[in-house]
Amino acid sequence: MSLIPVTILTGFLGSGKTTLLNRILKEQHGHKIAVIENEFGEAGIDNELLVQEEGEQIIEMNNGCICCTVRGDLVRILGELAARRKNGSASFERVIIETTGLADPAPVAQTFFVDEEISQTYLLDAIVTLVDAKHAMAQLDEHHEAQEQVGFADRILLSKTDLVSVDEVRALEQRLLRMNARAPITAAHFGQTPIDQLLDIRGFNLNAILEIEPDFLTDVDHEHDDDVSSFVFRAERPFDAARLEDFFGAILRIYGTHLMRYKGVIAVAGLDTRVVLQGVHMLMGTEAGSNWKEGEPRHSRIVFIGKQLPRDVLVQGLEQCLAPAP
Repeated sequence: MSLIPVTILTGFLGSGKTTLLNRILKEQHGHKIAVIENEFGEAGIDNELLVQEEGEQIIEMNNGCICCTVRGDLVRILGELAARRKNGSASFERVIIETTGLADPAPVAQTFFVDEEISQTYLLDAIVTLVDAKHAMAQLDEHHEAQEQVGFADRILLSKTDLVSVDEVRALEQRLLRMNARAPITAAHFGQTPIDQLLDIRGFNLNAILEIEPDFLTDVDHEHDDDVSSFVFRAERPFDAARLEDFFGAILRIYGTHLMRYKGVIAVAGLDTRVVLQGVHMLMGTEAGSNWKEGEPRHSRIVFIGKQLPRDVLVQGLEQCLAPAP
């Protein structure tokens, strides 16, 4: 049996990984894809944000950063997927692993070389890294993980280039080239990029990685910034739309620099569709999600990831934005 190609999709918080993954899952490209997606914190919502068609295999890991659990859950999940494919209970041709935005991709890539069973079943095809053109300069200055994501990339996709000037894009590209001259750099506006630049590109070169990271196959140490934390706000009553908009407008002006990433699936009074919230620092947007099913509990969840999060302020403010109980 031929090896199953694997694409690692990485990029810092808010760079657009889920948007790109949704675009891949929606496109009629004929590929059967199993997705393993991971989130930082106690609970994730990306599984609800992904478009799912019948027969797609989407597996969520919520017990921390994928690079910290790679010797356990990731190996187990890959093994289970291979077994299901062999016995016919799952049908897929390739795997995409979407890492949390705080993941160092090195330990994830190591799995396909140091675990014998995995290396005999899977082929690491490429590491595709999304870079947020609006926030990348600061992220690269402040976060080791963002630097590692660029350094290990076989393809670099620039998102949010419409939010910065041509000169800023050029300066960022020059910095990325200095960090990684191997990876082609292209723009990906809202996940729009040719599928043949992402899959079956055979971009991962172990020898090239060993040149920049000689301990790649042996060094598994990884630490996160202790200042980064996350929490989930949950509500069983719907939100009042006007109050919620005013609250976020105020909170972003005061605490926007602390909020590295926030996203949610929200129930709004008077709406029969979910509202999907996405934000990075002071940039926030909402869009209509899928309809609530008849009889389905309309519960909201908002995940916050950031430094020195004002948790009490956020919780109290969001509670005041809930619509009155009937």
